[in-house]
Amino acid sequence: MRRRRFVACAGWGAVATTLWTPRRARAQPAGLPVIAFLGSTAAGPEMTRPFVDGLAEAGLEDGRNVSIRYRWADNRLDRLPALVGELLQLNPALIVTIGGIAPAAAAKAATTTVPIVFEVGRDPVASGLVAGLDRPGGNLTGVYMLTAALNAKRLELLHEMVPRATTFGALINPANVGARMAESELSAAAAALGMDPRIVHAGNDAEIDAAFATFATQRIEALIVTNDAYFNTRRDKLVALTTRDALPAIFEWREFAVRGGLMSYGTDFADVMRQLGGHVARVYKGAKPADLPVLQPTRFKLVINERTARTLGLPIPPAIRVRADEVIR
Repeated sequence: MRRRRFVACAGWGAVATTLWTPRRARAQPAGLPVIAFLGSTAAGPEMTRPFVDGLAEAGLEDGRNVSIRYRWADNRLDRLPALVGELLQLNPALIVTIGGIAPAAAAKAATTTVPIVFEVGRDPVASGLVAGLDRPGGNLTGVYMLTAALNAKRLELLHEMVPRATTFGALINPANVGARMAESELSAAAAALGMDPRIVHAGNDAEIDAAFATFATQRIEALIVTNDAYFNTRRDKLVALTTRDALPAIFEWREFAVRGGLMSYGTDFADVMRQLGGHVARVYKGAKPADLPVLQPTRFKLVINERTARTLGLPIPPAIRVRADEVIR
């Protein structure tokens, strides 16, 4: 990890929980080639802007020489097939999917001819999207963010940060196709650390509230919020609940720590979305998905909110501090 420290002066804007579409994309000139964009949950500009920037770096500008058409499932994964159908009616040059395996799988089930470029957190080979990472085969390629594979590492970091904790909670969205595997991985990692896991499911706001009530009843001492596209849209809520309950928690993305979460460990999402834009541009310009390797991140960021640590009465262990890429003061 590359070490950087600075004072965060401002957080990212809140992620929209309803449909968001870039202003220029709302009034597109007729006749432009269409890039179809499908997400499992609604995404705000901080999630889509790096993608648009990646396209622009390759010479593709939304509203000038291509038209990006967005569709969001709003965490209702049963809507994905219909949304893919809508996008295919636009005769797109290709389909982009973000937010997990489900959108990519829905697109794959709908077409074997339109190129598909995905962003996923779980292994796309094991999930059946592609035949291999180096040579995907078929009409799909994309970016594998390795987010699910990092849950055990997050638990290890949380244990180092809160060594007194023996009971921890894990928040998992049961609608996530990797939910069962996440439970298995965390249970195994907890056993290796001598920790007792209390796994609770939540897939909407009411269930998140109920989950934190359960964590309070069970007197958990630390929390891991597993990777999930829906949880990413509930950053403010999740951080507010951990703050209310004085609960040390580790999250996937830096933005959680910026908002007041104790710590995060994961890939640089903006960088990955920019990579996704570049990959889409290659396919648009003629590269065959079957021959275009699935990209993987090489940098992972550990971010610690020192102010939150002080509030919780937690000294930052030197071994953690020296490994942190950012310490938010």
